[in-house]
Amino acid sequence: MRATMARAIMLQGTGSDVGKTVLVAGLCRLAANRGLTVRPFKPQNMSNNAAVADDGGEIGRAQWLQSLAARTPSSVHMNPVLLKPQSENGSQIIVQGRVFGQAKGRDYQRLKPELLGAVLESFEKVAAGADLVIVEGAGSPAEINLRAGDIANMGFATRAGVPVVLVGDIDRGGVIASLVGTHAILEDGDRAMIAGYIINKFRGDVSLFEDGIRAIEGFTGWPCFGVVPWLSGAARLPAEDSVVLERLARGGASALKIAVPVLPRIANFDDLDPLRAEPDVELVFVRSGERIPGDASLVVLPGSKSTISDLADFRAEGWDRDLQSHVRRGGRVIGICGGYQMLGRMVHDPLGIEGGALETPGLGLLDVETEMAPEKTVRNSQAHSAEYDAPLAGYQIHLGVTRGPDCDRPSAIIDGLPDGALSTDGRIMGTYLHGLFGSDTYRARLLQSFGLSGVRRNYRESVEQALDDVAEELERHLDPHWLAGLLG
Repeated sequence: MRATMARAIMLQGTGSDVGKTVLVAGLCRLAANRGLTVRPFKPQNMSNNAAVADDGGEIGRAQWLQSLAARTPSSVHMNPVLLKPQSENGSQIIVQGRVFGQAKGRDYQRLKPELLGAVLESFEKVAAGADLVIVEGAGSPAEINLRAGDIANMGFATRAGVPVVLVGDIDRGGVIASLVGTHAILEDGDRAMIAGYIINKFRGDVSLFEDGIRAIEGFTGWPCFGVVPWLSGAARLPAEDSVVLERLARGGASALKIAVPVLPRIANFDDLDPLRAEPDVELVFVRSGERIPGDASLVVLPGSKSTISDLADFRAEGWDRDLQSHVRRGGRVIGICGGYQMLGRMVHDPLGIEGGALETPGLGLLDVETEMAPEKTVRNSQAHSAEYDAPLAGYQIHLGVTRGPDCDRPSAIIDGLPDGALSTDGRIMGTYLHGLFGSDTYRARLLQSFGLSGVRRNYRESVEQALDDVAEELERHLDPHWLAGLLG
């Protein structure tokens, strides 16, 4: 039975990373551009890329982006269950914006039925007063081993009465088999929820796939709602999953090389997107087994969901030695959140909050120490760069308090209070503020300090334009009759 009277549609994928997030964002912007009150919703997300919602609390960064696309304030109810991986088989569980607890995979499977009530409650709140809700699934409904207690895909769709559009990624190959296979293994009740499908990430002449569409319809009876090409605007949007880091181009020769060690538990890596968008910047993601390049001018240590564990992996890669060499050559370092904590002399975790070692030496580049504490800081913040005298806006999501002599030289003033630290020579900087590179003035002055004098880019405007471009492309390539029914 429908949970609300608002129109709703749910995009589920034949697998992970088929492009659901961008399609939902594009449809939200398309509906908003037509004057509809539209809101995104994702029952369960797994990501260390989190945002602080406008009503406080954590949600997936993708749902924050989708709310931006919908031109509506973000809410914790848009992503009622957020799993933040902390280890190979365990995650922190965020429910309606607040820490609910921690669980390993098998334990979480037993918890899911308890969380369905919160998911349905949040869906009703999101749908209240909306013309349309566009829901994003997680993973694939074909994972029938996880169907019992499911809250992310068909378990939600059947309880809320929301019809499903299945998304298949043709770029990875086997799209016909993935769609037909999904049809074959779903239970009758789940199969009945699927209204049709979309082929995503198509390259080349669409007419060459007409036989494929007929074959899929013959096997499944499902109509095709469109064949969507690679969306040019999608590359200019923040990525949701760290798997995307494997595909990001390193770029060619440029005036400034910035290196970013990819930590196993990297978090909020979309902090780096404004730098990646700069034409005179080469952003190099340093992966396991690689060295931090010796010709990098700046190394950025990003956020981490588990500072102590990632410090151990950082050392195991030999990146600590690379970083010391970088600093001896006169290179500069910026640490954000967990990366800031790593730059200090020690990280203490006396209560075992991160679940590993109780303390570990830091990298020793800042004269500070961090102590983990159970209370989590989660808030949007207005700030000012003490280093470059530039306005900043961003958010904080972190555990721990950092203190030490270098904190006497704060890198920023956040909500009227000093934050972060600078080394005595000014070449090492740490901060708890996510989003600082998104400040056009700060980013311009940072790049100018390396000798770049390019025109300052308005990053927020570029994201807004990318969302409009994605919406326009979807309008051209999705079935107009289906769109009329959805958006009419």
